[in-house]
Amino acid sequence: MKNILIVDDNKINLTAAKNALNDVYKVTAVISGEQALRFLSSNTPDLILLDINMPEMDGYEVLEKIRQIDRLMYIPVVFLTADNDAQTESKCLEAGAVDFIAKPFVPIVMRSRISRVIELEELRKSLAVKLDEKIREVSDMKSRTSKDTLTGLWNRTYTEETVNFLLSEGIKGALFMIDMDNFKLINDKYGHIAGDNTLKMFADTMRNHSSEQDILCRIGGDEFIMFIRDVNEKKKLGDMAAGIINELTEKIKDTGYDTNTSVSIGISLSPVDGTEFSQLYNSADKSLYFVKQNGKGSFHFFSDQHLQEKERSENIVDIKFIRDLMTRSDANNGSYMLNFESFNNVYNFIRRFVERTNRMVQTILFTVNDENNDFSEIEAALESLEYAVFSSLRRVDVSTRYSSKQLIVILIDSDKEGGVSVAQRIISCFEGMCNKPNIHITYDIARMEGLSN
Repeated sequence: MKNILIVDDNKINLTAAKNALNDVYKVTAVISGEQALRFLSSNTPDLILLDINMPEMDGYEVLEKIRQIDRLMYIPVVFLTADNDAQTESKCLEAGAVDFIAKPFVPIVMRSRISRVIELEELRKSLAVKLDEKIREVSDMKSRTSKDTLTGLWNRTYTEETVNFLLSEGIKGALFMIDMDNFKLINDKYGHIAGDNTLKMFADTMRNHSSEQDILCRIGGDEFIMFIRDVNEKKKLGDMAAGIINELTEKIKDTGYDTNTSVSIGISLSPVDGTEFSQLYNSADKSLYFVKQNGKGSFHFFSDQHLQEKERSENIVDIKFIRDLMTRSDANNGSYMLNFESFNNVYNFIRRFVERTNRMVQTILFTVNDENNDFSEIEAALESLEYAVFSSLRRVDVSTRYSSKQLIVILIDSDKEGGVSVAQRIISCFEGMCNKPNIHITYDIARMEGLSN
């Protein structure tokens, strides 16, 4: 049976209404607006019959309070009134009632009106349920078309639209442009199923280092995006990037894949590096390229690179200043420490030099090994190794950081025996600065060949 609440300060009217409805509905009767609200605080009837003219709190006031409660917002209310005129009818409907019944009421008319109102309410509920189902269906469909089927991450279109919306709302954040280094080797060496599993594994790694409010995206292939909301602190973002790199490196190691697969990350910040998706994307992409050119397996902030370029552009210098700046005039020992792009150019120049003169040049690749695979410890060890290289070599030698764990040295006019001696001297110097039992340095040495070899 449907539940009906009747509110009327006239007990004769209450008794008459109850007698007219008791055989069809479960009826609760109260004599004031206060009693009605007390009953409604813990009950939800299917319909309310509400007298307009009551002392202390009239029907309009009671209805206004009812509509302020979300649970009761859509309960149909029918006013009971002795005023059967157009003005009263209009006021009842404007107040939110679905109908009104004139007093003294005729039982058969009352039952008919109530039956019609309840029938319409059932129809409204049914349509509301169907509408909710359709909305969920459309939402699910949109969600499926907006997600990458392999990893479950968002696709490029959804990510771009959502990030632009968040930025337009004034929400700040950071965009990670992520690329898996040497991923193709996994497909080539172990097959595409292994490659797909690695991509899903990396998607899980991204989830482990983000929150539900962040946007994780697979652009395609082995390229990914993360938009980290409400975080602009470089220390926190750097720790997050390092955590992603460390976790994936460890997972790849556990699989046994011999591909040296790692992760490179370029990071741009909003609003410093851009106020819309395309600007942040381009800035992060440039930072990713910087990481790729300087050894891979690490992360870089676009703002760091941009600031250095800006500082140089703001300094007006003459040719003499540039010559003095670029010329090594110090009397100390120490190799040239170059970034990877510059080192690449120097390396090719030396190879041409070797081809023409057949001089002895050795290439040494140093690798930092950490039993704990702690990115911050590896970075600190690599910095110590760089200092050991600089302080142990001559001015004619050249070195660069090849990756987040490796460093390359070129020794001019050195045979293999001399190269081994230099490598051991560098390691000895390193161990004097970094005496940690979990950190070990290994190296490989090979003679540089000319371009034609």
